[in-house]
Amino acid sequence: MTQTTEFKKSLNLFGVVFLGLAWMTPMIFFTVYGVAFEAAGGMLAAAYVVAFIAIFFTAYSYSRMVKAYPISGSAYTYTKRAINPKMGFLVGWALFLDYIVSPIIACLTFGLFLNAQFPSIPVYVWIILLNVILAFVNIIGIKSVARVSGFSVIFQILFIIFFCAFVTKDIFVGGDGSGLFSFQPFFSSDFSVSTIFSGAALICFCFLGFDAVTTMAEETVNPRKTIPKAIFLIVIIAAVLYISISYLTQLAYPNFTFENGDTASFELIQMVGGNLLSALFTTVLIVATFTQGVSSVTSVTRFLFALGRESILPNKVFGYLHPKYKTPVINIIFVTIISFFSIAIDLDTAVTFVSFGALTAFTFVNLSVISHYYVKSKMRSARQTFLYLIFPFVGACFIGWLLTLLETQTLLIGIAWIVIGFIYIGIRTSMFKKPISTLKEGKVAIENR
Repeated sequence: MTQTTEFKKSLNLFGVVFLGLAWMTPMIFFTVYGVAFEAAGGMLAAAYVVAFIAIFFTAYSYSRMVKAYPISGSAYTYTKRAINPKMGFLVGWALFLDYIVSPIIACLTFGLFLNAQFPSIPVYVWIILLNVILAFVNIIGIKSVARVSGFSVIFQILFIIFFCAFVTKDIFVGGDGSGLFSFQPFFSSDFSVSTIFSGAALICFCFLGFDAVTTMAEETVNPRKTIPKAIFLIVIIAAVLYISISYLTQLAYPNFTFENGDTASFELIQMVGGNLLSALFTTVLIVATFTQGVSSVTSVTRFLFALGRESILPNKVFGYLHPKYKTPVINIIFVTIISFFSIAIDLDTAVTFVSFGALTAFTFVNLSVISHYYVKSKMRSARQTFLYLIFPFVGACFIGWLLTLLETQTLLIGIAWIVIGFIYIGIRTSMFKKPISTLKEGKVAIENR
């Protein structure tokens, strides 16, 4: 008799929110500050507002789809069930690029900033150390991850409040700003809509975390209610933090420039608070990148588990759960090996890869709402038409447009990645003669509103 090992439901609302915030890590504002600043032409506040609006539509669509399908798999599952299994795989393949690169970003950031603080120790040493620790913590189990994430998120938010207090002081006392309330961070003499939207396309990455928590639905208590609430809380908290920091820094230091884009935030922190704030920043950043790495490994391994369970990837390998820890141990080891590539990649490239995968997945999650609720379930009252057709359609168009604004090289590499996925699934299905296998879970309730 075969014994089935299942995930243990142990996450409540706060646990899910903390995991989502830890995955995106509020300190991501600083780790990608230089890259985002250049992409948005210095208009970070405006770019974050645009990104938030785009993400809000998509967050709504995720909240609808997790009610319909409260299982692991995220955009892959939603597109496969609502639109088409083959399209679902390709969307999942794009999302895989997002998820698999996220731990690489965490390890790379960890190595870069600690090397800047301790130049005698090479970047690769820090990367190897973090990778090993991330694997160990994830193998132990999701509950330990949630505890670590809660502590980290609170620590990060307190630092951001402290930093904003320093910046606000500079606005009023000898700063370059001209008052606390101004439209200057959103409009300037060389205001460029295209540049701001290009920046928004890149920094949508900073909001990733709300989608990642959908991969933990099977480990969440009452996921149909808990996950949608967590999604909106995560997006709103992140938006308030990012927009506040960028608004205040643009007011206080409108002419700020930096030498190195990868560590531009160090230059900013040094200017704002000197050595004391820099030391505190390094401490918080170490904790933040660690928990970002923990949460991102958690998400990608659950995503691989969903693909393995359905035999899209080899089931015996990727669909395996450890009988004691109830965690996908083989997936964790696999992701740890992939994350060692952070030794040979730069931060700018990694961020753009994540943005391509995320924006592709977001577009199809919006379309999945239309297909599932409006087309298949025929929920077409006036209110339902707005909720399940117009709202997600606007979200799909908005995100799809941002996707086209990514750099040409990023788009070409992303398309090449999709082609590889198409070839892979073609081989797995004998050139599409066999159907893509699906997990038989019985009927899933639909929210009739």
